[in-house]
Amino acid sequence: MTFPLDTRVLKFGLTASAVAYAVQLFTSGHTGSGVGMVLLAIVIGLTGLRSLRMVMVALRIQQQKMDKARSLLASINPKHLWPKNRGQYWFLKGNLTLESSLSDAEKAFRQALEVGLKRDEEKAAVMLNLAAIQSTKRRTKEAKALLVQAKRLDKKGMLKADIRTIEQAINNPQTVMRRR
Repeated sequence: MTFPLDTRVLKFGLTASAVAYAVQLFTSGHTGSGVGMVLLAIVIGLTGLRSLRMVMVALRIQQQKMDKARSLLASINPKHLWPKNRGQYWFLKGNLTLESSLSDAEKAFRQALEVGLKRDEEKAAVMLNLAAIQSTKRRTKEAKALLVQAKRLDKKGMLKADIRTIEQAINNPQTVMRRR
C-alpha cells in the first residue's frame, strides 16, 4: 500500500515538528522563542486545514480578476482537498463557468450540493444560482422549488435582493429578457 505524499501531510508534519521544537525550547528556558514557535505551529496547522489556493481564488473573484481566478482554480485538484472544501471548490467552479456555459455551471453547482457545503448561506447561493439557470431554461416549477429552498436557507437575509430579482425573472420572463 502506497501512502500519497500530499501537501497536507507535509504541513501537519511541519506542525508536529514545530510543536516538538517549541516544547524543547520551553524546557530549556527559552520561553520567548517557545511562544514564537507555538504561533508558527498554529499558522502552519491552519494552512493545512484550508487550501491557500482556494482562498486566493475567492480573493480574485472579489477583485473581479476572473482570468486569474480560473487559472488558479484549474491548478487545484479537488481530490486533494478536504471533503468540505470540495463543495467550496465546485461552488467556485460553478460561479466561474456561469458566464460561459450554463450546463457546466449547473453540473458544478449540483456537484457542490452533492459533496456538501459548510454554511447555509453558501447552500442558499447555490440554490439561487440553480434557480436562475432553471428559469433561463424555462423550467419554472423547478426554479420556484429551488427559490423556496434558497429563501429557507437564507436565514440572515443576505440574498434578499437577489431572490427578489430571480422571482421577477421567473414570474415575468419577457420583461427581464427585454432588459438584456
